[in-house]
Amino acid sequence: RPILDMSYSRHFLDFQGSSIPSSMKKLVVTKLSQNFREAVTLRQDSPVPLPGDGDLLVRNRFVGINASDINYSAGRYDASVKPPFDIGFEGVGDVVALGLSASADYTVGQAVAYVKAGSFAEYTVVPAKQAVPLPSVKPEFLTLMVSGTTAYISLKELGELSEGKKVLVTAAAGGTGQFAVQLAKKAKCHVIGTCSSDEKGGFLKSIGCDRTINYKTENVESVLRKDYPEGVDVVYESVGGKMFDLALNSLATKGRLIVIGFIAGYQNTTGLQPIKAELLPAKLLKKSASIRGFFLNHYLSEYKMALKNLLKMYERGDLVCEVDFGDVSPEGKFTGLESVFRAVDYMYMGKNIGKIVVELPHSVNSKL
Repeated sequence: RPILDMSYSRHFLDFQGSSIPSSMKKLVVTKLSQNFREAVTLRQDSPVPLPGDGDLLVRNRFVGINASDINYSAGRYDASVKPPFDIGFEGVGDVVALGLSASADYTVGQAVAYVKAGSFAEYTVVPAKQAVPLPSVKPEFLTLMVSGTTAYISLKELGELSEGKKVLVTAAAGGTGQFAVQLAKKAKCHVIGTCSSDEKGGFLKSIGCDRTINYKTENVESVLRKDYPEGVDVVYESVGGKMFDLALNSLATKGRLIVIGFIAGYQNTTGLQPIKAELLPAKLLKKSASIRGFFLNHYLSEYKMALKNLLKMYERGDLVCEVDFGDVSPEGKFTGLESVFRAVDYMYMGKNIGKIVVELPHSVNSKL
């Protein structure tokens, strides 16, 4: 196999024989704001980065949209980081160049996925030890990198799932909700999913959801009180605000509420939507219930194991990895970095079924 040390060359050919340019497009946070369009600028002529000794240069083919992209552009994760900085958390693409040490494990032309800030770019340098080798470049693999592992690790570590438990998943048809539903079903739980349309409800039933609640046409609280008078054992909660309050009130004795996000508030200046927290101690005590927060970065020791198991499940056909390219959005499919702005809007309008993915086309023949 070719061992290519690209760390010192300015121009080179990628594995399909086309010239790698010296400049590229990428998205950069130029102003801190929870308004993604205000915060982020599309730069047309950024230099293509060069891989160091242990690095891969990945030509991104698909990038994932996450609710937390807005938290990142608002500077909520690390107050010490000042603009300009790169954005985008995950990508799938081809290795087009690599450093000498990296060539011990990787080759030019290899498909890889990664989680690293700076994926909203045509090319990203990824440390070889952070990359995940893939059998091919497929957008379905992207769904597992953040969304799938979040659901897997949080339910495994905090959910204490067992046969017959009742599990409520909010935003169940979203990028991470789809995995919470399927993993809870695999644990032989009874799964209830909230969603915003009958189309989403149909998708949820197709992946095993026992009871769907369309919160636009049904009163979630009434349905839960009527159909689950004893309450639910586990809530996988990513919405926040009123949905959080409702989920908390619906917990069974010894119930567990896992907070993986609160998307309803991310577009506010504080990033939060008010909750009725003053009654919280009494409510938890009355039911011996608990609330656990989950942030993927704190569970990186579990990450490789989780991803390996998810990849195996997908390759066996045991896991649906639904991808939403925005085909039904007003301006059509999300293609090219300029469409990331539309894709973020689409997510916050609650239109997506599955994980929102943007395709970055490339002029040479693709291997798909």
